[in-house]
Amino acid sequence: MKRTASRQLQYVLTTALAWSLALLIFFPILWMMLTAFKTESQAYQLSLFFTPTLESFHEVFSRSDYMSFAANSIAISGGVTVLSLLVAIPAAYSMAFFPTSKTQKILLWMMSTKMMPSVGVLLPVYLLWKSIGLLDTVSGLIIIYTLINLPIAVWMTYTYFCEVPKEILEASRIDGASTWQEVCYLLLPMSLPGLASTALLLLILSWNEAFWSINLTSANAAPLTVFIASYSSPEGLFWAKLSAASLLAVAPIMVLGWLTQKQLVRGLTFGAVK
Repeated sequence: MKRTASRQLQYVLTTALAWSLALLIFFPILWMMLTAFKTESQAYQLSLFFTPTLESFHEVFSRSDYMSFAANSIAISGGVTVLSLLVAIPAAYSMAFFPTSKTQKILLWMMSTKMMPSVGVLLPVYLLWKSIGLLDTVSGLIIIYTLINLPIAVWMTYTYFCEVPKEILEASRIDGASTWQEVCYLLLPMSLPGLASTALLLLILSWNEAFWSINLTSANAAPLTVFIASYSSPEGLFWAKLSAASLLAVAPIMVLGWLTQKQLVRGLTFGAVK
């Protein structure tokens, strides 16, 4: 009886702690959502009770072309996801099934590039992009985002491929399957949950990337992160308008994450996290 009571108490405390952490993490998003429906004067009042208004949303839409920013974000995120997977899948296939003595060193080197601060290479990248005509273009952001996220894509895809039994692929080779057939008809279907979670993660990372979009774009290719930054001015922060713009920017990716959370968790537990 004592052991059962102790387990129940532990379960209650663990559940309460989990809910407390979840509410603590979600509170800034909740506050942003509430502030978006306030007036500027109400936004400076720490109150949960107010009369909702769409005034800030009207001002945001009248001031900026939201759909243009959203279209750029969709094009950039989709392009980065597709391009990253096109490069990561062959690379991970080679490393997982035909490893060499330098495979682990290459993987560690790829991840070490994520430790380098972006501002350290901003100037050379900016000058290079300007000289070859990629500045303020969607293709320019797709390339730089792909280079940034490629180590994560390769690592995750590699871990998923390592979970696939090599005997199945060897049997397909004995039956006369080509490399293309082996990858398309065996490897990819068996790794689909992991690849789907990788694609979702790449999509989210690309959608939320702000540093490079703010520094490499001005008008033509500006995504929603630049849209949000435009509401910070020398005169100060207009909290209601900034919250409305932020809600419009994060809402699509939040809805996507909510709808695909089971697939994302399933893919991550498939082998990406050990």
